[in-house]
Amino acid sequence: MVSIDLYSAASYAGGQPHDQFAWLRANDPVHRHPLPDGGFYWAVTRHADVVTVGRDHERFSSRPTIMIEGGEASGEAGGSSRTSNGDEHVMMLMADPPLHTRMRRLVSGRFTPRAARALRPRIAELATRIVDEVAEAGRCDLVADLAGEMPSFVIAEVLGIPLEDGRALYHHTEALHATVEAVGVEAKQRAFGEMMAYAGRTYAAKRAAPTDDLASLLATGELDGRPIDEMDFFLWFLLLVDAGGDTTRNLVGAGLWALFQEPAALDRLRARVAAREPLGAAVEELLRWVSPVIYMRRTATARTELAGQTIAAGDRVVVYYGSANRDPDVFDQPDRLDLSRAANPHVAFGGGGPHFCLGAHLARIEIEALVAEIVGRLDGLAPAGDPTWMASNFVFGPASLPITFTPGARRG
Repeated sequence: MVSIDLYSAASYAGGQPHDQFAWLRANDPVHRHPLPDGGFYWAVTRHADVVTVGRDHERFSSRPTIMIEGGEASGEAGGSSRTSNGDEHVMMLMADPPLHTRMRRLVSGRFTPRAARALRPRIAELATRIVDEVAEAGRCDLVADLAGEMPSFVIAEVLGIPLEDGRALYHHTEALHATVEAVGVEAKQRAFGEMMAYAGRTYAAKRAAPTDDLASLLATGELDGRPIDEMDFFLWFLLLVDAGGDTTRNLVGAGLWALFQEPAALDRLRARVAAREPLGAAVEELLRWVSPVIYMRRTATARTELAGQTIAAGDRVVVYYGSANRDPDVFDQPDRLDLSRAANPHVAFGGGGPHFCLGAHLARIEIEALVAEIVGRLDGLAPAGDPTWMASNFVFGPASLPITFTPGARRG
């Protein structure tokens, strides 16, 4: 038997624990996983079961939290709070339908395929600007200087805040995702406080002088007949800045590291970029291969059964996307990186259901634009050392990755 530890951040340093995932899929697909405090959760590793849990909000609730740690089913969650008059503030990610449906409808118009396509020219400009900043140097950090810049700038554009502020907020989200052991309690509290203070200033500014951006829509909007107050706005702001960066940053960083290990695949990708061919299939395969979000937790609402395991009401149920995306029952040669893979029902964006990633269309455009710019312009692209991996069991990717390339000219 393989030693199983999906909880420790150390299990994700250098790659997701695919040996553990493979053993669990074959032998114990709904695994009772111990926690350091003496508790446990159910680790769900097969593709079919991950999809089932994600789509069945009536049996598997996002309340009280989507994190392994945190509120019991009967308590308050880290994603909600109550006002003095009893109104509840809930982050959309930790809400269930029908509330989740109403919350999502409030902002979904800004994230439709049509809205994402409208941003394509601006995203292409940003990709050029980002690579311009490093092109002449011949070396940089792939994560900090390239992969992290794109989502920081795009979410700043969508929210209507300065691009440089988007960059600063990205650094706060890094601290929020890191384990306490890696950065300490004070660093996490400081990052949370900075995010909250910035959101408060933005809320006041957008209410005073609203414009046509998402932050203004939220600051002046209503939900269920109640104006969105400052705490509501903060929860929205935190979700959009945080989730808006994870997939693109981690996918580009970990995806290019994977391609460095597969030079032939990198050469084929470079040829597609040179020929101006669409990169859609390659992006989808990198999403499957990397699985930037490691897990989501749900909480059982009643006694139920999943893959032969009896789950009690209130039990934590945790779905592992990286495992589902290597399930041999779904993917042909799942441990092969195939940038031309045609059938690719990966669950990197959640596998359907009410919580399918709101920004999936935008993330795909960001990823394609930035990967094309990096691969197409930086000749001789190669790692200049090993990556430092994020100290997290929730999101997966490198925290830093030094690279070198042939110095080139700016284009912007």
